[in-house]
Amino acid sequence: MDALKVFLPAPSLQKITDWINELDVQLNIKNPRKTKLGDFKVVKKTLFISINNDLNLYSFLITLTHELAHAFVYVKYKKEVLPHGNQWQEIFKSMMLNFLNPAIFPDDVLKVLSIHLKHPKASTCTDVNLATILKKYNHKKALTISDIKDGGIFSTSNGKIFKKGRQLRKRYKCVECTSNKVYLFHPLAEVILMQ
Repeated sequence: MDALKVFLPAPSLQKITDWINELDVQLNIKNPRKTKLGDFKVVKKTLFISINNDLNLYSFLITLTHELAHAFVYVKYKKEVLPHGNQWQEIFKSMMLNFLNPAIFPDDVLKVLSIHLKHPKASTCTDVNLATILKKYNHKKALTISDIKDGGIFSTSNGKIFKKGRQLRKRYKCVECTSNKVYLFHPLAEVILMQ
């Protein structure tokens, strides 16, 4: 598990390694995927976890622990419970308690992560407060829709051009410039400023 040293805070390495060995899980570190940070699956009775290789140390630790919690739930319950149901939430919380200390996470992450763990979501990206704090520690600094002023023009990775509108409850209402169709954007969606 020496390969994990570059992806995790050092004090978390032993515990993560113990869990991987206990579960006999195959860990794959992959190139970034747009739709997920990590995933867990079972193929022919073998447990597989994949994690994106572009995550910062703290996001990597949280995501890997999230997926390991899925593996523990699978081993205990098979497919009898919901993927992010009460059993998963309790296991994930208890696993994360091993890491809630300043030797592993910076204070700003600890504060928001503690709140997140009261009712963990299916993805850290769904918790905007946690995702925003974790983004500060990313290797590459990306511009998000939250960084653009209302009325600003931006494009997405697929080349479509939009005008930023007002924020609804959580998402931003934006209009595609060529079709006038309205789209809703997550506050942390990465964009390219046009003006």
